[in-house]
Amino acid sequence: MIYLDYAATTPMSEEALAVYVESARTYFGNASSLHDVGTAANELLTICRKQLAQLIRGEEKGIYFTSGGTEANVLAIRSLAYAHRHKGKHIITSSVEHASVHAVCAQLEQEGFTVTYVPVDRFGQVDIEALEQALTDETILVSVQHANSEIGTIQPLQQIGKLLKEKQIVFHSDCVQTFGKIPIDVKQLHLDSISIASHKIYGPKGVGAVYVNPSVRWHMWLPNTTHESGFRPGTVNVPGIASFTTAALEAEKKRETVQQNITELRRYFVEQIVKKQLPITVFEHPTDQLPNIVGCLVHGFEGQYVMLHCNRHGIAISTGSACQVGKQAPSKTMIAIGKEEDEAKQFIRLSFGMHTTKSEVEAVVSALEQLQRERMSR
Repeated sequence: MIYLDYAATTPMSEEALAVYVESARTYFGNASSLHDVGTAANELLTICRKQLAQLIRGEEKGIYFTSGGTEANVLAIRSLAYAHRHKGKHIITSSVEHASVHAVCAQLEQEGFTVTYVPVDRFGQVDIEALEQALTDETILVSVQHANSEIGTIQPLQQIGKLLKEKQIVFHSDCVQTFGKIPIDVKQLHLDSISIASHKIYGPKGVGAVYVNPSVRWHMWLPNTTHESGFRPGTVNVPGIASFTTAALEAEKKRETVQQNITELRRYFVEQIVKKQLPITVFEHPTDQLPNIVGCLVHGFEGQYVMLHCNRHGIAISTGSACQVGKQAPSKTMIAIGKEEDEAKQFIRLSFGMHTTKSEVEAVVSALEQLQRERMSR
């Protein structure tokens, strides 16, 4: 099977898998236990916090481990919103955020908060002017993703962060799709908090982290929680975290080489689509584009049909965020950038990874070409 769904999840690297096995065997203790076995596990966690913090130019005390990106988003937004609710109850996010962000914002609305969903332009980038106009004296938190999971548009976080810093408004970003792929410097981007996940960078599933600047207040979600300094309840997954950290360090080491290769594969895919005159629109921001995510509209076919057609040819692609699989609703990103519902349902997503080859890209182009031939022969 040709796997072109790396934005959904990635296979574990050999290095991350080896560290997981060794850590599970050696550091199996509860990191909160006071005996030597627990102390050894806690010392390993401390090393992991320090290394992850260094990768994002943050502080070790600001790293809190979670079960993944979704929980990281939920805990970050809830804990920050409740910690600052004495100043106001207004939150701003974008219309193209991950489902987890929209879900927790909807829940907070039911709890008395007000949420503004700012629009994006035709490339999927947040309208800075609209965001600035949405700010009020009651605004306490803004959450804008680093890059869109469906079309890969990178958001102008530095510009947004500078604006919010001047107004002393807490800034969170879902960096699940960008961590390990493009540089993240929380200080340069003026970010108070970010969410990251392991399984997008060849680490194990079920592991993620939230970073909150130690100078920024957050509210304990569940009273009397003792793990992760009260940020999240439950025994900490030490082997998974060690494996996650290994994957993150490995991703950073290979980042420039991998991204250069993926950029070339993306360029080749687009060239082939144009050369063969296939009725496919590839979404691409002129300057701020995550190269591994290739969002397309295959005109004349619903995305799920195209996905199944590719699957019959041994190619795994998706119709958008994996968290939305099984739903017949059109791509929320396509709707947000102004596409009609019928057209938005024609959306598919290819996502390349470190193992993707030119021959695999040629195979998916061939499958899409065959789809069009079948249509013409009807």
